[in-house]
Order: sequence, then structure tokens, then C-alpha cells
Amino acid sequence: MSPLSAILKLHMLHDATISSQDSADGKAKSVEEWLVHANGRTHPDNAEQLLRQVLLLREASPTEQRILLLNQLFEHAERMVTGELPLLQEVTLPVSRRIRRSTRLIQELLAALVQEYFNTLPEFFAPRPSPPERTPQYVLRRIMKGIAWHLRISHHTASPSGLGVWQQLHAAYRTSRRLGIADRPGPDSEPSIEQIYLHTLLAGIAQPASFCYSELEFVADYIASCVKPVDILERPPLDHRGVFWVALDNDFPAQALARRSPPSDLLVLYFACDLIARDAREQLAALTKGTHASRLGIPDFADTPAGRGVLRRLNLLWGQPAARRFPRRRQSYRVNLCAGFEQLWQMIRHPGQEGQISEWMVTNESPDGYSLMHISGEAANLLIGDIVAIQPTGDRGEPLPNWSVGIIRWALSENSEHIELGMQQLAAQAIAAEIVRPAEIEADRLLALILPETPPLRMLPALVTAAGKLSGSEHRLIVLVADKDSGVRGVRPTALTEQTPRIEVFSVEPDEKL
Repeated sequence: MSPLSAILKLHMLHDATISSQDSADGKAKSVEEWLVHANGRTHPDNAEQLLRQVLLLREASPTEQRILLLNQLFEHAERMVTGELPLLQEVTLPVSRRIRRSTRLIQELLAALVQEYFNTLPEFFAPRPSPPERTPQYVLRRIMKGIAWHLRISHHTASPSGLGVWQQLHAAYRTSRRLGIADRPGPDSEPSIEQIYLHTLLAGIAQPASFCYSELEFVADYIASCVKPVDILERPPLDHRGVFWVALDNDFPAQALARRSPPSDLLVLYFACDLIARDAREQLAALTKGTHASRLGIPDFADTPAGRGVLRRLNLLWGQPAARRFPRRRQSYRVNLCAGFEQLWQMIRHPGQEGQISEWMVTNESPDGYSLMHISGEAANLLIGDIVAIQPTGDRGEPLPNWSVGIIRWALSENSEHIELGMQQLAAQAIAAEIVRPAEIEADRLLALILPETPPLRMLPALVTAAGKLSGSEHRLIVLVADKDSGVRGVRPTALTEQTPRIEVFSVEPDEKL
């Protein structure tokens, strides 16, 4: 190559570099202009536009201006998420196409922002003539906040978390430990990175698929305001019962040590929830005696029957995680499903007048419950915590006599056409009844379902009522039964065994004085 050719080639490379630089700077300027005009545009419908700006910024030059723009985009997304979450309050299953599309766009936006912040972390490990203006704590806190929002939206829409989300959360916490900042308090008395990490793990092991919107919001508020710091250890604290472990290289939430031991070839950390569970148990006892939630420093939702039910379950989930009681067997047979307390009561009271019935496939079962997959029929307005009943069908599709009664314990809905339910078995049959309080004999009767004892799941009969209708302090009740066993029975409630926003279940024993 001649000297002249070499000079011309150098000029061309120089011009191309300048052109590329101008293009990158132009993208940053475009994002800046969008932000100027996007003030107030935080409705979830604008998530796609915001996502485009994040992807455009990804191609801009790695300058301090680019970081400033990334922070502004994150703050814009934060306002969008806080506006979206209350809109999920009325979501029923299966989740509609519109809501599914809206939430997935927001989750894609959060994933893009989290990745952009991850891309800035290497500069904190590389030698530099001067330290970066931002701190690693600032970056990691934003990563973990974005991941926590992503998971919270998944919980509210009964959908699985995005691929790699838990692994990103573990990586962010692991980085904070490497930098020695995991337990450093946040600005303005905000929790440390380790506390944020723990709070996200606690929400994950609280079986979020088994709670409705109001319960999930209560769990999130309770964890944020009431949970005391917990040590995260490299060895299991074997003197505790509520021990959980997390494999930092895996894409999974924390696992209960009582249910599964960690692989020996992975980096594992441990934490114990016994003290957290004890606090929930003591707060529940105080609430039961009449103390108001505000005096205990816990969210007001705890004053409701559903709130007390959540505390009861958190105590068990965090403090007494147990191995599965019964093995599950894979199945493939069809059942009819009826959901809702009043509809189920009417169906049992007036056989042959079934209302809204849908068809499902049992995919696995055990003595204490079933996993069900929707096949056909109207399945709208299903709610976690509601009572349901299933009726098997014969070889030729004919319905068999009994309806097994249970509670919807969890739900997964990856798209608007697909839904799976977990049903906790309460009894193999139920009797429609009405309740009269002896002291209020002229008052309106209360609808109830009588469940026979079901050993080994439950050794006493039970009454099911709509939530909040029957006080836990009731001493005597008159039960009116109108079927082949028609008659009047006296019963005495002995314990509140299940409590959801939809129903309550009381174990009862005969009262011979009535």
C-alpha cells in the first residue's frame, strides 16, 4: 500500500469514528428530548415508549450524561410502576389479555433498566484515576428495587417470574458482599442492601401465588415495616427450625431446609426466620384479644379477618416449614368445578340446579389436595382463597355423585387462555345449612356449609361461612339442616382453622345442651 493510500485509509477510519460518535451522541440527545416532553406521561400504556428510550440509550456513548439519563428513565419507570400496582387490585383469574400485555411491557422495561445498571458495575472494580461520581451502593439498590418490582407484578398477576430474575437478585447481593457494603445503611434511614435482599426472599417464600391482591400488599407492607434484621450466614443455624437456604448461582428463590437440602457443589447462604415468625405469632395473639393493629405498629389490614389469616399463615410458612405431608400422584382425569360460597351453597341445597360450572383436568393429587388445569367453560372471577368444589366424571363423561370441597390455595396463569389452580382439600362432601345464634333467635339466618370430619386431615367436623360473618368468640350455635338428615343441631366452635378474604372455617363439636 502506497503512503498516500495509507493516509487516505486513516482519514476514512477517523471520519467513520467521528460519525459513529456523533450517532451515539445523537441517541443520547434524542432520549434527553423525549424526557423533556414526557413529563407526566406515566400511565402504563406509555411503557413501550419508555422501553424504546432505554434501548436507545444503550447505544449511546458511556459518558456521565448517559448515566444521568439512565437515572431519569429509572425514576420515570418508578412513577409508572407505582401507578400500575393499584390497577391490579381488581384483577381476577384468568388475567385478561390487556392487563397481561400491559404488565409484561412494564416487566420488560424493568428488566432493561436492571441490565443497564448491571452494565455499569465493572467500573467499580477497575482501577481508575478518579472514583466514579455514583457509588456502587446506589447502583445496586436500584437493581434490587427494579427486580423486587418485577417479582411483585408477577405475584399480582399469578404468573411465573421472568427467566434469570432470581439469579440477578442473588448476583446483586453477592456483589454487595464482595464490595463490603451489604450491611451499610441506606440514605435517609432506608434499609441496607442486605435487608432489601432479605425482604425480597421473605416475600418469595411466603407462597405469593396463594394470596390475593390485598393480602399480597399487606405482606409487602408488613415485611417492609415490621420485620427485624436477620443474619445471612455461610453455615446453617441448626438450632433453629425455620431455616432457609439460597444458592447464589441458581435462578430460584430461597428453599426451606426442612423440605430440601442444598447441593454440595454450590455456593449457599442460610438464614433463619424463627424470630420473625415468633413476632407474627405474638402479634396475632394480641389482635385476637382485641388489640388494634395500630397499637402494635403493624398495617391496619391486620385488624381484618383476612389480615389475621395472613399472619397465621406467615407464622407457619416462615417459622415451621415442613416437608410435604403426602406424596403427589400424577393423574389425568376430568372434573366439574363450582366456585364461590353462595353458588356452592345453592348447588348443594338444590341439587340439579347447578349454576356456572366449568371443566378441568386433575394433573396430580394427594390426600390433601389437587392440581387442576382449566379445559373449558366459563372460568372468570376465580379468586385465591375462595371455596370451590369438584365433581369427578365417569368414563363416559357422566357426573359422579359427590362434590369434594376445598379452598383455592394458589393459581398460575401464564396467558389469558391458560390457568392452573391448586386446591386444598377440606372434605369429600358438604351439607348446606343455616346458623342461628341462640341469643339472636329472630335475627337473619347465616348460610353455612357443614363439613364432616376427614381423618387424618381434620379430626372434628367444621363449619364454613362467608368471611366476617361469624365471630371467633361464639360459644353456642344452632345449625338448621334441610336435607335427608334434616334437623336441628347444637354445636360449639372450638377453633378457627382457616381464614381467607372470602371464607372462614371453624372446627366444631356437638353441644348437647342445645
